[in-house]
Amino acid sequence: MFTELSITSNFTFLTGASHPEEYIRRAATLDLPAIAIADDNSVAGIVRAHTEARHIMRLVRARQDWDAANGLIGPPCPAHLPKPQSFPVYNAPRLIPAARLVFTDAPPVTVLPTDRTGWGNLCRILSTGRLRTTKGDCDLQLADLLDRSEGLELLIWPQGDWEPAARQIKTHAPDRLHILLCPHYDGQDSARFAALTRQASALNLPTLASAAPRMHHGARRKLADVLTAVRLGRKVDDLGRDALANAEQRLRSEPEMRHLFQGHEDAVERAYTLGTRLGFSLDQLRYEYPSEGTAQETPAQRLARLASDGLRWRYPGGASDKVRAMLQHELNLISKLKYEPYFLTVRDIVAFARSRNILCQGRGSAANSVVCYCLGITSVSPEIGTMVFERFVSEARDEPPDIDVDFEHERREEVIQHIYERYGRHRAGLCATVVHYRGKRAIREVGRAMGLSEDTISALSSQLWGFFSTKGLEEERMREIGLDPADRRLRQMLDLVHEINGFPRHLSQHVGGFVITQGRLDELVPIENATMEGRTVICWDKDDIDTLGILKVDVLSLGMLTCIRKAFDLLHQHHQIDHTLATLPPEDPQVYDMLCRADSIGVFQVESRAQMNFLPRMRPRNFYDLVIEVAIIRPGPIQGDMVHPYIRRRNGEEAVSFPSDALGDVLGKTLGVPLFQEQAMQIAIVGAGFTPDQADRLRRSLATFKKHGNVSEFRNLFLRGMKRNGYDEDFADRCFSQIEGFGSYGFPESHAASFALLVYASAWIKCHHPGIFACALLNSQPMGFYAPAQIVRDAREHDVTVRPICINSSYWDNVMEPDGHGGLALRLGFRQIKGLSEEDACWITAARGNGYRSVQDVWRRAGLSPPVLARLAEADVFAGLDLSRRAALWEAKAITTDTPLPLFAGDIEGEGIVEPAANLPEMTMGEQVVEDYVAMRLSLRAHPVALLRHILTPGTQPL
Repeated sequence: MFTELSITSNFTFLTGASHPEEYIRRAATLDLPAIAIADDNSVAGIVRAHTEARHIMRLVRARQDWDAANGLIGPPCPAHLPKPQSFPVYNAPRLIPAARLVFTDAPPVTVLPTDRTGWGNLCRILSTGRLRTTKGDCDLQLADLLDRSEGLELLIWPQGDWEPAARQIKTHAPDRLHILLCPHYDGQDSARFAALTRQASALNLPTLASAAPRMHHGARRKLADVLTAVRLGRKVDDLGRDALANAEQRLRSEPEMRHLFQGHEDAVERAYTLGTRLGFSLDQLRYEYPSEGTAQETPAQRLARLASDGLRWRYPGGASDKVRAMLQHELNLISKLKYEPYFLTVRDIVAFARSRNILCQGRGSAANSVVCYCLGITSVSPEIGTMVFERFVSEARDEPPDIDVDFEHERREEVIQHIYERYGRHRAGLCATVVHYRGKRAIREVGRAMGLSEDTISALSSQLWGFFSTKGLEEERMREIGLDPADRRLRQMLDLVHEINGFPRHLSQHVGGFVITQGRLDELVPIENATMEGRTVICWDKDDIDTLGILKVDVLSLGMLTCIRKAFDLLHQHHQIDHTLATLPPEDPQVYDMLCRADSIGVFQVESRAQMNFLPRMRPRNFYDLVIEVAIIRPGPIQGDMVHPYIRRRNGEEAVSFPSDALGDVLGKTLGVPLFQEQAMQIAIVGAGFTPDQADRLRRSLATFKKHGNVSEFRNLFLRGMKRNGYDEDFADRCFSQIEGFGSYGFPESHAASFALLVYASAWIKCHHPGIFACALLNSQPMGFYAPAQIVRDAREHDVTVRPICINSSYWDNVMEPDGHGGLALRLGFRQIKGLSEEDACWITAARGNGYRSVQDVWRRAGLSPPVLARLAEADVFAGLDLSRRAALWEAKAITTDTPLPLFAGDIEGEGIVEPAANLPEMTMGEQVVEDYVAMRLSLRAHPVALLRHILTPGTQPL
């Protein structure tokens, strides 16, 4: 037998030419009992290989059970089992987690953990090297390994002057060091193996055989050379000795290895023997939730106390018996599954944000529950809708619940740094995001490596969707853009683009997924620096940590929360009204009337043209209508043709019917039409008879923007199950089409409910205080669909007085000021001027005193540079001083760094130098509007099209 102990996958970026999953599948075909994925200074691809190994194990066991049940293996089994998914082999290879450490002062060493201690040491070693340097690099010295060698089997690569390092390692790990023999396929391998064996014998060290594969199959040789060319920034034709000489550096079977190592078969056998001793598996990783704040009471007691306090806070008039029963039921289930620390961790993060007046809102699978409502994590009442807590926190699914928390986008970094300070960087880190080769990047980088011209690459990129969505029509597409489809280099390049599509390119950081642990995070997974200063990340993405059952709290940013918080502050400042998301007047008819008119510019989630077209048809009249509104204009319902049937049923044009009573319970609140991700899952379970395991795999495939999930593999199983249970074939087809739509982007009901609250809040503010809403929107830019000019125009259409930027009245932010008639006017702020910094605006307001009298006055008192003064003049901020834009600009241009101060401005005789007044022509209205847009991207004078109205509408007078 043989075990491959040093495999390079494509998570050694731009080097390995095969996915970790492909190695596992190939190992099963080659009948290898185990393999070790050992990427350079990384364990980023380990979980994917682990997941595939578990999947193959399930397939093999199902096949064995079916064979036994049908008398093909052993005595016949009386139980009838459905035939499992076809799998060609009975072997399920075991994954050995590993890494290849590349040192700056020693030859590489492949490190194989023997137990949990060894894995922790490996992670600490990698963290040390990663944290020493910038993102993507690793600075390791041999001493880092020697300090933490316990629990590790070590395979040294005999490169260069390797013997001193081997002697040094042997003193620390005398029984755990091995010499790795790898073929170079250059005709000198036999002599090289013999020489290395003699050296190993002199050092009293055993040798181990490895093919050191960079690809799972020889067919990947061309792609391996392309990856090398991209890594080195060269063309494939110029690689020279850096290119692979042949396709031999691939995963090999035991017979092949014995043939390659003739005369050294004992090295092959020792590799297998060592593999049998390496029993560590990622299944042994046990995640422990953080337990801060529970020193004086147990987590269950603290959660119950905080929930009870929150119940009195949320329901000052007393909670109903139904709510109390729901709370107790949820607490009992949480206690049974020991998830209290999870909810407490999220609550503590939210409590910090609220203590700093940072607006936040929880959403996700478990967020819309009584517990989260009482803890202040969400402001959505759990009585909205009929969501069942067990759907998200289930005893049957042994995995943590899902809670995402959105924070103000301008202040989220405060929350992130608080998490690092509270838990320590050794216990908290952001998840990674694997950046894959997709579309234009694949075409661009492969094209350059293949030596294509930039014009050709641009032409190919222009047909991106044609190449990736119409497989088989490439020749036609290439002719359309003037390329020869018979050209060998072009066809080869296109094949390589398809092959590299989906390959990992590098690691980036997740938008906000935090992993927080009770013990050391850097003994669970390596930690490294992010590109952004002050952040550290782990090397696993959200799918990896989901697989291992590790807690992730999504600390996300949302621009609308910034807008709403600023609007609340303005309401308090000008109207002495204090509101929160939970205390806004509910179910206001005026708000729904406004939405029915599609008057929703700036309103969260319903400001797009598609939503504005749908609002008058939907005509929302209550909060749950907004929940549906948020979820219905999505690829899932649209692709599944669920939108029009729902509207027809809502308007009474079509009878509400259900395929069965069972599905009626699932689809009742959406009039028999599936709109939510949870409903798609429930249809599969109730209608198609999916097992819990199949439903869980379907759920994972429905993940938003899933990179590798493929819900289509469930199609036949789904359709057969629906037919078996008596459902119409057309209904089954439409249901699965909707499920496929969710595979690209699915919207759960729990998320829709949280977003619907923000829809209502933003719509309420816009309806009752349009000026304050516009002011908050402008102060929260960039966000949303609309530019400042459109927001200002919409505010004026709602009878809001908008005043221009003024050197004596404006601040950095847009503000509300008395309009002289008992109301408020919106004064535009300096932030609207392109290129003006907040620091310069602060100097203007700080030095203003009783007001400026001239451009030179601003220069003297605020200390602004001449270019900044010119920028202010171009924005016409001196109009309040009776200075036209051109006059102010003329004065600003006269100021230079050597302009004398007024005290010394006169000549020796005491007579000042009098410059004759410049006769500047007045600007036309069209010129004024154009300059406004150049300086501020908006104009209060006129709409640009109004300047053309006399041309478009004969008889109209020009402006």
